[in-house]
Parts: sequence; structure tokens; C-alpha cells
Amino acid sequence: MKRILLYLTLLSGLCLSCKKEAVIPEKFTYKEQLPVIWPDYTLLTIPPNIAPMNFKVKTEAEAAIVQVTGGGKEIIVAGDDKNTIQFPATSWHSLLTASKGDAIKFTLFTKDKNGAWTRWQSYANYVAKEEIDPYLSYRLIEPGYELYRQLGIYQRNLGTFEETPIYENNRAYDIKDNHCINCHTYQNRKTGNMLFHVRQAHGGTVIVQGDKIKKVNLKTDSTISAGVYPAWHPMLNKVAFSVNKTGQSFHLIGQTKIEVLDEASDLIIYDVDKDEVTPICKTPDLFETFPTWNKAGDTLFYCVAKPKILLEGNDSIGWKRAIARYDSIYYDLMAMPYDMQTNTFGTPAVIFPASQIHKSITLPRVSPDGRYLLFTLGDFGQFHIWHKSSDLYVIDLLTKSIRPLSKANSPEVDSYHSWSSNGRWIVFSSRRDDGSYTRPYFTYFNEKGGETKPFILPVENPEEHILRLKSYNIPELTVEPVRITPGQFKDVIYNSEAKKVSLKQ
Repeated sequence: MKRILLYLTLLSGLCLSCKKEAVIPEKFTYKEQLPVIWPDYTLLTIPPNIAPMNFKVKTEAEAAIVQVTGGGKEIIVAGDDKNTIQFPATSWHSLLTASKGDAIKFTLFTKDKNGAWTRWQSYANYVAKEEIDPYLSYRLIEPGYELYRQLGIYQRNLGTFEETPIYENNRAYDIKDNHCINCHTYQNRKTGNMLFHVRQAHGGTVIVQGDKIKKVNLKTDSTISAGVYPAWHPMLNKVAFSVNKTGQSFHLIGQTKIEVLDEASDLIIYDVDKDEVTPICKTPDLFETFPTWNKAGDTLFYCVAKPKILLEGNDSIGWKRAIARYDSIYYDLMAMPYDMQTNTFGTPAVIFPASQIHKSITLPRVSPDGRYLLFTLGDFGQFHIWHKSSDLYVIDLLTKSIRPLSKANSPEVDSYHSWSSNGRWIVFSSRRDDGSYTRPYFTYFNEKGGETKPFILPVENPEEHILRLKSYNIPELTVEPVRITPGQFKDVIYNSEAKKVSLKQ
């Protein structure tokens, strides 16, 4: 036992001796230029409860030291051998809490190979008063996949670096257990009511209600598919779904390699308590998809395309013609009134006819206060995660004005997005870093409808974003963690048949 203690003491001493001392140099040359760091965590608005925003100094240097001040507190940290700055969690959170509603100042010092120090221009990050929801869930998946394996839905504590699985499928390919998992969603950003889909083997939609889990088959004889893109009603135990006949087309040339498009799509509403499906719209000449509710639950927003532009005479659209004219399919934004008492829908109205300007809308999401509607706008189609033209836009539902989130958008894909419960934060997926992998970015959305410079999800070691060869898919903010365990999900997925729902016309 004494030998073990002695070993641990020596090991601890070695670790301490390797740690660089964080002392601000007395002599330095001032450089009136912002330092180059990765991620670019400069000139931001950040949540007061975000995890330490560690970064790597990209300027060539033998050593690096950063000083952070705010709220009467100070942190001084030295970089490691790779000039990676990692802030102590306790000190970081203490400084942010003390600086709510105010700025914190960062000052970076670097030492060159001759031992001379440079002080770089200081920069400030503003700490918002409003917190971000503490949990973020997402699917991790290779950008271009061929087999349903090594997929998982995970949740990350945004105040720490803790990531835990919600559910993972099979690690190795096995045809009898080969299944995909997708489209996780929650009611009002709470995990008590949630769902996700399982495709192929063990297929069905997994529904969570409190501590109860069930698997249902949402396909009926009168619908073109099982439920696809979901939207949980804010007050009722009902979920609106699109039902889609979807396929993939692979391009042989050009930067875009895959196009995902529909041959048909409609809308349904599912009563979770009765296991009953009611068609919302069943229109062969229209493609309806991506439903979402307003705050009051009395309006359903969705996207619709009019594929008649692809028809020739009385011929049906056909998959081949859809592929040939994929870049001529445009989706408009629609709204349809809903009567919660009778479970009936009124006459649809066009909110934004994007097709008139040869643009296409997807993924509408209404802010928690009901005033703003966020969506992605691209040149065509409905799977904007593959479209470099995809940008974030917002409609002020009060004034009807429409504008891009210019400070958040990039030349690369900016697509899937969700709101925080207080409406002050937006998370969205972006391929701005390398054009291939989607990673979650955050922007602050103020009470006047303006956004700020976005920042990437903080990780303990910034190199994780480069070394993790997975895309973050469908980032969703929640106010609490999912409490159903992966084992409980697996038991229902593997060992129960999907209950077939009934159809109400």
C-alpha cells in the first residue's frame, strides 16, 4: 500500500512539474492585432452557463498565456505544449456568473523562439443575462454513410463537457439487427414526452411518456409511409408528422454528391393516447412536409411544393423525372389553422411564396414567444443539409418582415436549427469549418430580433472537433436530460413489436 501511495505521489509531482507556470510577462511588445485562435472565440455574446471555451493558439509560438478579467475576478492560464488553453471549470463559471450582463476581457501573450513576448490586442466577449438550456441532444453520423452502424443519439451537458448516449445502435454490421435511428424530438424542450424513429430491423417510432416507452407503427393502408418529420403539439398529446416517399440521388460530378428528394409527401396527426392517426392533407398534386406548431398550438406551419411544374400532360411526376428536374422543385411556407377541440384544420394560407423567387424553404421553427419564425432558405429542394446555398432566415410574424441572419450565415451549409426555451439562443448545424462535417453553432438572438456572431460548441480539447469524424445531426436544446436509459430503449426496440395504429378519416 505504501508503495502505491509513493508511486501516486511521484506521478502527481511529475504532472505538476510538466504544467507550465501561468505568469504574465513583465516585458513584451504590443501588437495591435487580434490573435488567431481556434475556435474563433473572439467578439462574441456567450451564455453565462456555458462550459469553458477552451481554444488553441494558431500563431506560431513557443508558449502562450491568457489573462481573462471580468466581474472583479481574474483567470490566468498557460497553454500546454501545443498552445492549447484550457480554463479551470470552477474559476470559469465563477467569472461568468459574476459578469452577467457585462463584458469579460481576454488578453493573450505569446513567446517566440528567441524568448521574446508579444502582447496581442485584447478582445471582449459579452456575457448575456439569459442562460442557454443546459442540454443539447444530437445524432452522430458519418456525413456519407452506407451501413446503419455506429449511429447514436447523444446528449451533452452544455455547462460541462459530459456527453452521454441516449441510444446507440449496433456497433458492427449485422443484417438481422441492422437499423437506423433518427428524428429525435421533444414536447416543449422537455424530455418527459419525446420520440425518435427506428428504421429497417426493429422498425417503429419509439414514444416516451414519463417513465413509459412504447414502439408504434405509424403506417396505415391510407398513408404513403410511416411518420417522418415530427412536430409535438405544445399542449396536446398529439404529434403532427409528414409522411414521405423519399429517395436519394447520387451526383457523379460537382461538389454536391447526394440529393434527397420526395416523390410524394402528405401530413398526418397522431393521437399518442389513442394510437390513432388522422390525415391532415392528402393531395397528390402537392408535397407537404416539415410541420411545426406555433406557441398557442392553434396554427400548423409547414412547407409545400407544387410539383406540377414537372408534369407533362396528365403524366405522373415519376421518380426519374423528379431526379432530372431536382433543381426545379421549390417549397413555400404555409400556415393552417387548427381547432384543438375538434382536431380539425382550416384553409391553408401562404406565408412566404419562396417559389416565386426560385428559392425553397425548409425547417420552419417558431420562437417560444410566438413572434418569430426561423427557417432555412436554399436554391431548391427540401434537404438543405446538402445545399451550400442554405442560409438561416427569420420572419417577424408581427410585422411580416423577412431577413437573413447575416451575422450567423456562412458561405457553407447552415441548416438545421432550434430555439432555446427563453428564445434568446439559437443552435444550428453548419459546415463552415471544412465543407463536409456539420457541427453545432450557437448565436444569441436579442429582443429586437437581431443575432450575434456565432460560436462552435465548446469542447475540452479543441482538436476534438477535427479528430471526431462524425457530423452532429439535428441539434435540439432541452431544459433537462433524457432519463430513460439506453438499456431501456434497447429492450423496447429489440424485444417488442411495433403496435399498429388505427386510422380515423
